[in-house]
Amino acid sequence: MARPRDPQRREELLDAIVGYLAEHGIAQLSLRPLAKALGHSTYVLTHHFAGKDELISAILAHLDERQRGRVGALPDPGTSGGLGLGDVVRASWAWHLREDLPMVRLLHEIEGLSAAGRLSGPYVPKMLGDRAEFVAGVLRAHGVPEEAALRKATLLNAAYAGLQIDYLTTGDKDRVEAALDELADTADSWTRPQ
Repeated sequence: MARPRDPQRREELLDAIVGYLAEHGIAQLSLRPLAKALGHSTYVLTHHFAGKDELISAILAHLDERQRGRVGALPDPGTSGGLGLGDVVRASWAWHLREDLPMVRLLHEIEGLSAAGRLSGPYVPKMLGDRAEFVAGVLRAHGVPEEAALRKATLLNAAYAGLQIDYLTTGDKDRVEAALDELADTADSWTRPQ
């Protein structure tokens, strides 16, 4: 009988794997060199992740959970003492540029491989759909009508990701952050009482 998976050990492995992939990329990912770089046997990886598809799915969930945890730690938008939705957008941007730039690159690499048809599996569409639903839930909680919340969440997420790609590609921080400020103001306008 196989040993049960240890959730804490799995999270530790995911942190190490994400760190490795943020430095080396994911396009050429192979479990054997990954295990060797982490100082483990391939068995350790396959014990916690059934294969490459499950590993990529877990990486995306791990990155998404990390972002949700940071957003969840902020004062609730719309409450007294809370932040506006635009402030949440700006805070996320600051984390990504200050602490998570390698993770942002990794995430966009994964999305790009999926868009190019070089990475199969449901995990990227699921992650994007889950992220849109999460943001739509925040919008709904702050008065955005049901029929508009998912559409506006999709627009906000796509514009934000596009600005990240623009910055990663051009390095033009001033121009991109000016556009980010406009996006944040737009997000505030959706949740501001009329």
